[in-house]
Amino acid sequence: MKPIKEMSMMELGGFLCDRLKANDIPVVLSGGSCVEIYSRGEYTSYDIDLINQYNTQFKKIKKVMDELGFREKDRYFIHEDTHLFVEFPSGPLGVGDAPVTEIAEIDTEAGVLRLLTPTDCIKDRLAAYYHWKDEQSLHQAVWVAQQNPFDLKNIETWSKKERAEDKFKNFVQMLNESKDNS
Repeated sequence: MKPIKEMSMMELGGFLCDRLKANDIPVVLSGGSCVEIYSRGEYTSYDIDLINQYNTQFKKIKKVMDELGFREKDRYFIHEDTHLFVEFPSGPLGVGDAPVTEIAEIDTEAGVLRLLTPTDCIKDRLAAYYHWKDEQSLHQAVWVAQQNPFDLKNIETWSKKERAEDKFKNFVQMLNESKDNS
């Protein structure tokens, strides 16, 4: 088993997913780390957001993290052997008002990383753009869309339910402009 200090972000995420799952705590990677993976490094994140899929009691998560050498600081868990920090945003797992039903998996040397699919990663970023006017999240959604197969119709249907059809059109326009410039 590779030491934590030698693990990449994906490997550390896979390691944590496996260890937590072994303790009946299924978690799924979301947020900026998903963007980093799916954008092939166009964006860099220093935190690993693991959504507690079934709202397991936090003290159970804390116990496992303590056993793995992580200590709680503010709302994060840190480990002396990595610059990455881990956060457990509250569940349930969803994007905007929609639940996430499909989980992607990436096998790493350290464990199986469970993460949002590219389509749900795009929706996760668009939710921040739609609801908080976060332009950076719009760019992140475009980066993920440029590098991965995704379901545009699914995102359009979801966007209508989020009452964000105009902002969805901005996403499509930016995506098309990026294709024209490449």
